[in-house]
Amino acid sequence: MSDSITLTLTKRTATGKKVAGLRKEGQTPGVVYGHGFDAINVQAPEVAIQKVVAKAGKHHMIDLVIDGDKKLGLIKHIEIDPVRHKLNHVSFHAVRAGDKVETSIPVKLVGVGESAAERAGLVVLQTLETLIVRALPKDLPDSLEVSILELEEPGQGVTIANLKIPSGVELAEENMDITIASVYEPSALAAANEAAGGDAEDESEVESENGEAAEGEEVADGEKTEGDSEAKSEEK
Repeated sequence: MSDSITLTLTKRTATGKKVAGLRKEGQTPGVVYGHGFDAINVQAPEVAIQKVVAKAGKHHMIDLVIDGDKKLGLIKHIEIDPVRHKLNHVSFHAVRAGDKVETSIPVKLVGVGESAAERAGLVVLQTLETLIVRALPKDLPDSLEVSILELEEPGQGVTIANLKIPSGVELAEENMDITIASVYEPSALAAANEAAGGDAEDESEVESENGEAAEGEEVADGEKTEGDSEAKSEEK
């Protein structure tokens, strides 16, 4: 895992319609929930929380400081204003350092643009963008890497079995034969793209530094910890 990320939060008393006033004052509302304590309504300056969301993405641990009380957490969900394109609300899932966490981690291709296939004018298309892993918070990686440098011809590819799995990290997926990326002739890819009505693309969406989810997505889809109960109803 890369450098730690800290976010200072204050407890929030405004709920319901009063939350709109917080946003006008440049504050973004949120909630922190987890095992063994009641959900805590929180808020933070909009600029500060936007930076943390962009850097932490869906899998990077965050040191949450709530009125001086420290908790370790992951972003669980973000709500985006569809008109203003700004954060409306952020949910944080507090975890315990000794409990393993199950969450989604981005898959990164190593050697993009440098493989023999690409140098020959072929296209390497990534079809698997993320994988669910299980690890202690301190062991969660920023990404799972796989090299494509050895790819040379159409039809060749890399699978989950080719991934470099860091120590202390377990994959939830048991099928090691699932393809991560394959080599295509540009003409074949164009034909597939046309047949699929534009669904097949040779470039994935650019994400944030550590894999921020697209606007409106759950940022940590499927993330959970051992012994954690369902999240309580959140007040927006």
